[in-house]
Amino acid sequence: MTDRVIAVGGHESDGAAALAGVLGPEVTRVGGGRELVREVRSARAAGERVCVVPMTLGRDPSLVADAARTLLALDAGERAGTLLAEPFGTTAHLVGWLRTLANRVPDDRALLVTAPSGDPFSDADLFRTARLVGQYGRHRVVEVALLGGAPDLAEGVWRCRALGAPGAVVLPAAWAVPEPAGVAHAEYGGPLLSASAAAGVLASRVRQARERYERSGDDGVDRALAADHDHGHAHSHGPDDHGHGHSHGHGHAHSHAHGHGHSHGQSHGHGHSHSHGADDGHGHGPDGGGDHHRALSPAPRTAGESPAEHQGSAPDLVPSHRSPR
Repeated sequence: MTDRVIAVGGHESDGAAALAGVLGPEVTRVGGGRELVREVRSARAAGERVCVVPMTLGRDPSLVADAARTLLALDAGERAGTLLAEPFGTTAHLVGWLRTLANRVPDDRALLVTAPSGDPFSDADLFRTARLVGQYGRHRVVEVALLGGAPDLAEGVWRCRALGAPGAVVLPAAWAVPEPAGVAHAEYGGPLLSASAAAGVLASRVRQARERYERSGDDGVDRALAADHDHGHAHSHGPDDHGHGHSHGHGHAHSHAHGHGHSHGQSHGHGHSHSHGADDGHGHGPDGGGDHHRALSPAPRTAGESPAEHQGSAPDLVPSHRSPR
């Protein structure tokens, strides 16, 4: 039985349109919803097994949950041959890949971490990502630009120059980040991943999904339904509000969203791992252990993990006993 791999995209890839130059023709690219259902049903009718891979880089957990909800609409026969893989990347991978690009940028240039605007929480995650990319790095100025949002690319470059940088290098933090044509003092520092590196990570996600299903019968759908848990609004009650002073949220009111502690179908732990880009084998940083005062070495590659995937792992922070700069 042949396999059909379906890459489903969201705002990071302009509904999968930006994946055309990254993924080969053997991969079906869809924007989700009815388009995803149609492609899955077509593949299953042709006797193909299906593996759906959410192409988020960590800033769009709703893409994962939406894909899971969409697959629930399939009938039992269609579901039987369909798997939902782990998302292509996490924010930890994204930080590592961006740090690899940053290592190629001259010290005097600013880093302009750039991605299409999403919801306010995805946009806030981009600022967090930029902070982690620049932390303990060589570049004094690290700013953010949001395509279709604020600050836009031109304002991002202006901010970089206002802070003393002669120019900015655009680091793409999404699939849909074009070269900055017509923007003075800006150069392109991408692509984020080469086509071969992206193909390697995608193949690893598909392989892991198959192995998980063969091992435990888990098709990945149930675990992905909660992928966007805590991605949203939070609010709190004051002492005079409803007579109690606790906080509760539809989002970040408690600390396990986007890589803080445990996983809802995505592998994003809030730890101290090491930083490798997909094409980089150097630059070890702290690992994911809890002892921040010992000599740290790169985490071993896990079974079934491709070199590109392993090298894409990245830390959220560095040891707390080191002072910034």
